[in-house]
Amino acid sequence: MFREMQRKKQALSREECVALLKTQLRGVLSVQGDDGYPYGMPMNHWYNEQDGNLYFHSGMKGHRSDAMKRCDKASFCVYDEGFRKEGDWSLNIRSVIAFGRLRVVEDEAVAMEYVRRLCDKFPADAAYVEEEIAQAADHTLVFALEVEHISGKLVNEA
Repeated sequence: MFREMQRKKQALSREECVALLKTQLRGVLSVQGDDGYPYGMPMNHWYNEQDGNLYFHSGMKGHRSDAMKRCDKASFCVYDEGFRKEGDWSLNIRSVIAFGRLRVVEDEAVAMEYVRRLCDKFPADAAYVEEEIAQAADHTLVFALEVEHISGKLVNEA
């Protein structure tokens, strides 16, 4: 169902893919938007090692939620800042792409716990996070990308 990577020598291991998903602050979530056009949006995320899913939050209305209702298939891509080998001008970048299906997290307590986990990636004190959650919980959508396939690779931009 999912294509094999062409350049297998550049493939990242599953562990490297997970590490990238855990450490990068944001990526691009792509869905099928209006009139079949691709719709990619920058999103911060939380990777749950227990279930292997990615979690996001957003408002309850708009292009993203409409697209999710129409088609639950999506992909999410993250990439690091890259590195240069000594004496080389070109950048080496690690990237991961996850494919899966989107679903809304219906249990409000679970959804807000996932929002807290997402906030842990950013510098903010716990009291501030709790205040924001209290104010926004009733109009916040938390959704999961139930991952069906992950691949990653190291690419030299030269």
